Amino acid sequence: MAGAAVIGGAATAGTATAAEPVAGAAPAARPASAVAVTPADKRYPDLVRGWNQRWVGAPDAVYVVETTEQVAQVVQLAVDKGKRITVRGGGHCWEDFVFNADVDVIVDMSEMATVGYDPRMHAFSVEAGARLLDVYERLYRPWGVTIPAGTCYSVGVGGHVSGGGWGMLLRKHGLVIDHLYAVEVVVVDASGKVRTVVATREQDDPNRDLWWAHTGGGGGNFGIVTRYWFRSPGAPGRTPESLLPKPPAEVLISAAAWAWKDLTETDFVRLVKNFADWHVAHSEPDDPNSAICSLLSLNHRSNGAVNIVTQVDASVPRAEKLHADFMAAVTRGVGVRTGPAVTPIGEFKPMPEFAEPRRLPWMQATQYIGTANATTNNPTLKGDFKSAYMRASFPARHIRKLYKHLSREDLGNPTASLMLSSHGGQSNAVPATATAYAHRDSAFKMAWMIWWTDPADEAASVRWIREFYEDLYVETGGVPVPDGVTDGCYVNYPDVDLSDPRHNTSSVPWHELYYKGNYPRLQRIKKAYDPRNVFRHRQSIELPS
Repeated sequence: MAGAAVIGGAATAGTATAAEPVAGAAPAARPASAVAVTPADKRYPDLVRGWNQRWVGAPDAVYVVETTEQVAQVVQLAVDKGKRITVRGGGHCWEDFVFNADVDVIVDMSEMATVGYDPRMHAFSVEAGARLLDVYERLYRPWGVTIPAGTCYSVGVGGHVSGGGWGMLLRKHGLVIDHLYAVEVVVVDASGKVRTVVATREQDDPNRDLWWAHTGGGGGNFGIVTRYWFRSPGAPGRTPESLLPKPPAEVLISAAAWAWKDLTETDFVRLVKNFADWHVAHSEPDDPNSAICSLLSLNHRSNGAVNIVTQVDASVPRAEKLHADFMAAVTRGVGVRTGPAVTPIGEFKPMPEFAEPRRLPWMQATQYIGTANATTNNPTLKGDFKSAYMRASFPARHIRKLYKHLSREDLGNPTASLMLSSHGGQSNAVPATATAYAHRDSAFKMAWMIWWTDPADEAASVRWIREFYEDLYVETGGVPVPDGVTDGCYVNYPDVDLSDPRHNTSSVPWHELYYKGNYPRLQRIKKAYDPRNVFRHRQSIELPS
């Protein structure tokens, strides 16, 4: 075919034999060679971009791989020829870590998407190119289990898991990494030789550090993840059905809104503080309210409303009362009528049909929430994003600044918003050093987002999000430093401004915002498994000096 080539040959010496997942019928045979899509191929324009259309690459080739052996072959080729290499999983990276001008070779993992039970590992095997909704369906339909991962249907497992993996079941079941048993990674040693390593959480595993690095160390740092295995610690039985959490049979879903035209600053302050105070008060691992996960979307005034989406595990006793008590706590003292969500809810579409809480089967609710993301379903959008973790409630000055920037009249972009998302519960039950993910005492997290399509809108959009963020944290150098109130940033929401001294004027480096005290260990693991710094991007783990 025009513009395409193949990379083949025997598996690289030193490559481990990977366990093949078993899920009833044997998997179809896969070709021995990866396909290289080059600029002459008509597929090339679609393969050199991800979800955020700000970033478009121009590599020599994109290699579409189907096996671990193919990944190893492509990496060896790139190393031998001195080519810069990156990897695409689901394509949701918010920055240009995959698609940038320095990259020569992109490994596209989209065809490595098998999910199944692996009896040899006594765990569920998920290839790194699988997307979240497919993973949920393939775990739940045969076995009735799940992993507590993210909401968006098209996020790829590879990067999502390695960065920690927030999801709507985290308060009940922890983060997805809390159920990670093993990881398969293609790495490059000091001599330039490629090998494949399987690292488990077993204490006597000589590669255990590599497993640990992928429990929050972020993607693109140590090698190319080709497969994860999941089994909950202390799983009570030997059958597949006993190895991972069982989601609730049903959940309650609700969506509500408060019109901006009716919101005074006093009402806004009360609403936001109520949401924050509730999460701080109910962040302990065994709090009964861990059945609740909620998203408060503080949309820019041009959207028309502030919205909230809430999910409650309907299997717990008096689930409706838990929901009612939560909403009463959030709206206490707010003098604005609560109405249906008829405007976009941050990144989600309007949900007026959930003005009253509705019971849905868990899988149906997961499919609905996962595909209700209007921005994900629009392949033309460009965006900019920021994040923060909160350990305590907002100081009054912070909420006043939220109101100031969300009601600014120099911006008319209704996609601009700040999303406050539940944290705490079982995600806080794990010590901060037990995994690479260090934000184990946070009550909720925040995500700033804004999208545009017209290039003429980019400067104003980026200016708004930067000014908002830096003004909110002006007293700590423009960033949410780990202290008694804030707790740094989420590595899966990467933000290159954190490593830019023009925007981070604090004494706290970007890596402490992401990893806190876990960074030196990540550096040592980087040196052990990627001593040549083959796998790197603008905020990758640095080799120790």
